[in-house]
Amino acid sequence: MASRQEMLAWCDEMLQVGLYKDYAPNGLQVEGAEIIDKIVLSVTASGAAIQYAAAQGADMLLVHHGMFWKSEPVTITGWKGKRIANLLKNNINLVGYHLPLDGHAQWGNNVQLAAKCGWQPEKQFGEQNLLNLGVLPDEQNTLAKLAAHLETVLGRKPVCVGDFSGSLKRVAWCTGGAQGFFQQAIDAGADVYITGEISEAQYHLANETGVAFISAGHHATERYGVQALGAALAEQFGVAVDFFDENNPA
Repeated sequence: MASRQEMLAWCDEMLQVGLYKDYAPNGLQVEGAEIIDKIVLSVTASGAAIQYAAAQGADMLLVHHGMFWKSEPVTITGWKGKRIANLLKNNINLVGYHLPLDGHAQWGNNVQLAAKCGWQPEKQFGEQNLLNLGVLPDEQNTLAKLAAHLETVLGRKPVCVGDFSGSLKRVAWCTGGAQGFFQQAIDAGADVYITGEISEAQYHLANETGVAFISAGHHATERYGVQALGAALAEQFGVAVDFFDENNPA
């Protein structure tokens, strides 16, 4: 077990929170127990994740998508009020790391997705170094092969736009809702760009530039960073960790 203060200080330092300009608070969002013995990990601080953490007797719920966002109302009512009430009732700390957990070179969503999929990363680039460029293995060198591989790894059929038989070598990726970075991936020389979501515009851009686009799922592409961070916390502090995974198709 470890103190909450010690654990949060370690996370803030290791994730280099101060380097990122984020639109959500990073670190402690709802205060609970001072001593941490068990952590539940989840992609999102959903009602289901909070209920699971309470049932497991967790002292902390550690997530990628926390509770507070700049675009949301600040009042604690409705669904947000119910979530926070459940956290307080069960003395559970809610801790979230957003962009720092996307970009981290060891535990980040991007580097973890690459490891799961067998891609060879070459560099980080773009806005706050959140985009990644690398090389695909030969067995994923067409859109058809790459799509099939992603479906196997992630358990979700991806949405793909492009020539399914054309040759692919250079891959760019950014997990989550990063479809707006597609042009940066094109400019970097990628043959295919992989992210979690697709908007209407990316269909046309892929067809008109010849660079393939894959939407592999926001939730599906961001499962792995929080698990890697949780494993590091277990090793560093000797706490128990447990991952709660929701069947979220988005």
